[in-house]
Amino acid sequence: MTIKIVNQSQHALPHYETDASAGMDLRANLDAPVTLQPLGRAIIKTGLFIELPVGYEAQVRPRSGLAAKKGITVLNSPGTVDADYRGEIGVILVNLSNEAFVVENGERIAQLVIAKHERAEWLSVEELSETVRGAGGFGSTGVK
Repeated sequence: MTIKIVNQSQHALPHYETDASAGMDLRANLDAPVTLQPLGRAIIKTGLFIELPVGYEAQVRPRSGLAAKKGITVLNSPGTVDADYRGEIGVILVNLSNEAFVVENGERIAQLVIAKHERAEWLSVEELSETVRGAGGFGSTGVK
């Protein structure tokens, strides 16, 4: 699949790090470092603008290393970039740690996964079909 992209950042285009990678790393495009205080959040710009085909979305997801080692994650994970959005991709980062975290220019802050999706059409009915699970949710199938 080919996707049109405008790169107004100071960095190379996102790319897959391995042949089996699902996501491409997004880098911070900053004029100056941004400090995220504990429980603080900020929209970090990437300098990237994309044109997705209809029927696809770009999902902005956390990087596992940042989350595990520093407590930094994507607040609205996964964030969705719709096919008709033409603005700059921004990443809402949040610091869930007890220490300040400095986001530097060029730092890999999130990953972008391109995914196909379906559009739903609602069919209003009076009742739904029965299943073994029924209305059970939120742990109703057990924890072990």
